[in-house]
Amino acid sequence: MEKMLTDLCEELNNFFWTEKHNGTFTIEDGHVSNVGEFLQEGQYFRIVGSIFNDGVYKYVSDKSDTSLTDEVFEGTIWSMAIPPIVIDLASEISAWKTKYESADSPMMSPYQSESFQNYSYTKGSKTSDGVDPNSWQAVFASKLNRYRRLRNM
Repeated sequence: MEKMLTDLCEELNNFFWTEKHNGTFTIEDGHVSNVGEFLQEGQYFRIVGSIFNDGVYKYVSDKSDTSLTDEVFEGTIWSMAIPPIVIDLASEISAWKTKYESADSPMMSPYQSESFQNYSYTKGSKTSDGVDPNSWQAVFASKLNRYRRLRNM
């Protein structure tokens, strides 16, 4: 889920951040030190400046429930306030990707067009802005647009 939220927030150019905390952080046994001072249980946060862990994660005080790689890094941790509807949308996109982005899915076929007997299939080409019309970004564009931010904001 964290990988999908990272991809989704990057696509939206919106990490729903509330505060940024700079410093030296230690990740040990999959747990970030000193973030309990500014994160609440279950709150999402973003790591920036790490060698192994850049991305979005959910804060849990139980050290066993995380996928972080141990390291010490100088960087930033962003407190996030992701709306529940965006988290639900990430789950919906994840389910869609599981169903349609497999190698045997016609949507992901490398062929633009194929036909045999009474069957014909044409796959759309990329749009002028380079987006594949069969990608999750295109399929969910109408739901994503209200959360998009302009670059460099």
